[in-house]
This record gives sequence, C-alpha cells and structure tokens, in this order.
Amino acid sequence: MELVMQNFPFLLEGAYYTLVITLVSMFFGSLIGVIVAIARLKGNKIIQAIARVYVSIIRGTPTLVQIIIIYYGLVDFGISLDPLPAAFIALSINNGAYLSESMRGALQSIPKGQTEAAYATGMTPWQAMRRIVLPQAIRRAIPPVGNTFIGMLKETSLVSVISVTELLRSAQLLIAQYYVYLPFYLGIALIYWVLSTLFAFLLNKLELRLSIYE
Repeated sequence: MELVMQNFPFLLEGAYYTLVITLVSMFFGSLIGVIVAIARLKGNKIIQAIARVYVSIIRGTPTLVQIIIIYYGLVDFGISLDPLPAAFIALSINNGAYLSESMRGALQSIPKGQTEAAYATGMTPWQAMRRIVLPQAIRRAIPPVGNTFIGMLKETSLVSVISVTELLRSAQLLIAQYYVYLPFYLGIALIYWVLSTLFAFLLNKLELRLSIYE
C-alpha cells in the first residue's frame, strides 16, 4: 500500500472529479426526473407517450452504451463533445429516467384531496403543484433518490472509457505506470466505500430532518 499512499493526492484528484460528475449529473438528472414525472402524470397523450418511451429506452439499455453513444456516436452528426461534458450529459439523461420513476411514485402518493383543496382556494394547477404537491413529494422521494445518488456515485467509474480522469481512471493510469494492480484497486474501493457511506449518512440526516414536516 506504500505506492497508494505515495500517489494518494493523485487519487484524491480523481475522487474530486468523481464527486463533481456525481453532483452535476444528480442536479440535472433531478430536474429531468421531475419534468418527466409531471409529463407522465399531467401531460396529454402524446407527451405521456414520449416520456414513457424515454424512460423505457434509458432503463432498457446499459449506461455504458449510452455514454459511448453520447461521446462517439454524436460525432456522426457533427457534434463533438469533450469527455467531461459528454459524461455530464450521458449520466444526467440516464439519471433522469430513474429519478422520474421515484418522483412519479412520490407524486402519486399525495392525496388528491389536497390538490382539490388547493383548487378550491383559487390556485392554478401549476401553483397547486409547486406549492402543495411537489414539496411533499420531494420529501417522500428522498429515500429512493438517495439510493440513486449513491448508485450514480459508483456508476461514474464508467466514464473512464471516454478518458475522463475520475477515480477509476486515475487508478488505471497509476497501474500503467507501476504495473501493480491490487493495491490501487483496493485503494479506490476504499475511497468509493468512504464516499458512499458519507453520502448515505448525510441523506439519512436529511430524510430525518424533512420528516418532521410530514
């Protein structure tokens, strides 16, 4: 493990990019997820169909294939992306599909009587959604969204195939330099575990804090 400690700053830099990719992808994925969930519940038949097809395609194909299509496939249409933006886009789109299912379930769990009561007070459908339904749904969606968040943290390792120097790619570069495998893989496994545990703890605290408003 001496080599791991010597190169720990380099691995931490990779962990930094892993965190950045995770946070950016979760942020935009959450926005996509909310929009798609509302589209499936409130949109007309065409919008609902488009949303269902999107979710079906993303959930039915490997994340790795989606990353490769975004980075390499779009070149055929004259769209060339740098590795990091390609990673953001691919993982945000992927994340959005899974989060939309969590949000859809959370939105459906809110009693319809609350929406009807909001309409009775003169609120528009958008106001009722924004002020009454969505805040409660977000609180209820925290547990499944948290699981998706931790899963996304680990799935960032897939973007190493498009040369994004995140945590796994950092280890691969060190392995190519020293021709030693196990210490570096064990080292990054420990870092992934620490990050996952930390986020699980923070999300649990957030869930407990928000539960007092239920």
